[in-house]
Amino acid sequence: MRPLTMKRLLWTCGALAAVLLACVVIALKLGAVPISVIDLVLNLGRVAIGRSDQLPTEYRLIVFDLRLPRILLGIMVGAALSVSGASFQALLRNPLADPYVLGVSSGAALGSILALIIAPQVALLTPLGAFLGAMGTIAAVYFLGRREGQLDSTTLLLSGVITASFLMAIVMFLVTTLAGRDLRGYVFWLMGDLSTPIQPGLRWILTVGLLAGIGAIYTTAADLNLLITGEREAIHLGVDVTRVKLVVYVSASLLTALAVSAGGAIGYVGLLVPHAVRLVFGSDYRLLIPASALVGAIAIVLADTLARTIVAPTELPVGAMTAMAGAPVFIYLLRRGMK
Repeated sequence: MRPLTMKRLLWTCGALAAVLLACVVIALKLGAVPISVIDLVLNLGRVAIGRSDQLPTEYRLIVFDLRLPRILLGIMVGAALSVSGASFQALLRNPLADPYVLGVSSGAALGSILALIIAPQVALLTPLGAFLGAMGTIAAVYFLGRREGQLDSTTLLLSGVITASFLMAIVMFLVTTLAGRDLRGYVFWLMGDLSTPIQPGLRWILTVGLLAGIGAIYTTAADLNLLITGEREAIHLGVDVTRVKLVVYVSASLLTALAVSAGGAIGYVGLLVPHAVRLVFGSDYRLLIPASALVGAIAIVLADTLARTIVAPTELPVGAMTAMAGAPVFIYLLRRGMK
């Protein structure tokens, strides 16, 4: 493993942040109403110096009221799902672990749907319900995946797939009981949708929860490097395994819950992104976690841009785009693991 230095960490994160910024500019430019890069840069400069009143009303509506909030939401959702997937892969020691595959996203979706049915006016209740659903699901999958006191990768994966199918069946039953005007919106949201505006209160909850969850997981990065070799070996090296498990399970479930409550069940991001980051930057979690957050944000921004432009003016669910890329990777990793 190539040794990690502070210089390498900063340069890597800086380069990925620059790529993310370029993707944001591209996403702001593309759409049903194309915008030139020169106009975009000039108008962004006007906003930066406090002259947003000089922007045309139509331009402000398209760029700053429609596209930019959607892009920022995609950045947060992508970062949350990627870090959550990387954390589950380390803690469960399973390269196929992913919030969507393990059923955690389905549990969060069920919690969100129940919260929306019970109290649709309370913004805080939706992420709270999603968090409780995600925590209950990962706890159930973890205990179902144990055989003779040890985690079994095949059993864990099968438990996650079955749990996800069962929970999604309950979700679809609840969705069909909703009023007709809400049905299409909920179904589209379940497939992964960033077009629905979120309430300002939920936006702040998502931002603070994202920073807190990623920060908490990053404090365990050095321990995860040791824990991935096995729990007994990590204990002998001085790792408080119980504390690490608690922090990572709670934080990863929180990140998944926030992502699902805001953008729906977007699959395979937590599977695809951490593996891509490992191939390029190595498996040191002190670098893998921030790099996964940035690459996940890039992936969702690009996927959402493609989803709303490939068959414009019709939009596709962003979850469909990530599934088309992630499902073949999942099959490849599964086949490689069987060999």
